[in-house]
Amino acid sequence: MSTRARDTRRGSSRSRRAAAGAASALLSACLACLASCTPPQLLTLRSGLDSLRTVVDSMDVRQSATLAELRSARREIAEQKDILLSTRASSGTTTQELFEQMGRLEGKLDEVMGRFSQITQRAPAGGPAAPGAPAGPGPDGPAAGGSDSNQMYDQAAQDLTQGRYDLALSGFREFVNRYPKAELADNAQYGVGESFFARSQFDSAAAEYARVEVQYPQGDKVPAALYKLALSQEKLGRPTDSRATLERLVRRFPLSGEAQLAKERLGGPRRR
Repeated sequence: MSTRARDTRRGSSRSRRAAAGAASALLSACLACLASCTPPQLLTLRSGLDSLRTVVDSMDVRQSATLAELRSARREIAEQKDILLSTRASSGTTTQELFEQMGRLEGKLDEVMGRFSQITQRAPAGGPAAPGAPAGPGPDGPAAGGSDSNQMYDQAAQDLTQGRYDLALSGFREFVNRYPKAELADNAQYGVGESFFARSQFDSAAAEYARVEVQYPQGDKVPAALYKLALSQEKLGRPTDSRATLERLVRRFPLSGEAQLAKERLGGPRRR
């Protein structure tokens, strides 16, 4: 064995003996301290330790209660956030549905008013002529075929209302083809767009609504057609075109009910 290895071994032995001596001295000191403590002092020390343990236990209990309250509050905040988001989404959807329903109801009201006006104007032709009034058109005059066209239109409108969209589409298209100059021709063209819109075929609906303005620029269905065209463009993900259509509606027909709806949509946040 080399000299350096022997020195290292002797140093380790000395360290172990020194550590053992220190531990023995510390144990002796503790025993001496305990021996010097009288029973009353031990009782006092134990009482102090019990009090300290009680304080620590109380702190643990309060900390646990606070942690539970914090977790409960965090849970309630998360629930309220979910409710708020759900309410906001439902509110946005409900508002949009209300706008669309109002547009459809106004369109149907316009159709009813148009038919009522037409019937009122044609009523004297079928009845007795007033004294001194010119005789109304005969069977071969301009009123010929009016009853058939009205019946065709009413049937198509009823099919649309009752959800028979294929029949409604066929009826409205046949009306436009057979009676392109009739007073209800613009209403029938609008009905073609409605038949597509009701089936969520917004690209075809947009094309048919646009034809109302092109083919019947003076028709009373142009405001409703422009409004539904804007809705169709919005459904197709074309917000810029939709906004431009709404602005054109407001400019051309500022007093119409559809213009008021358009102003509300233009004044609110832009929808996707």
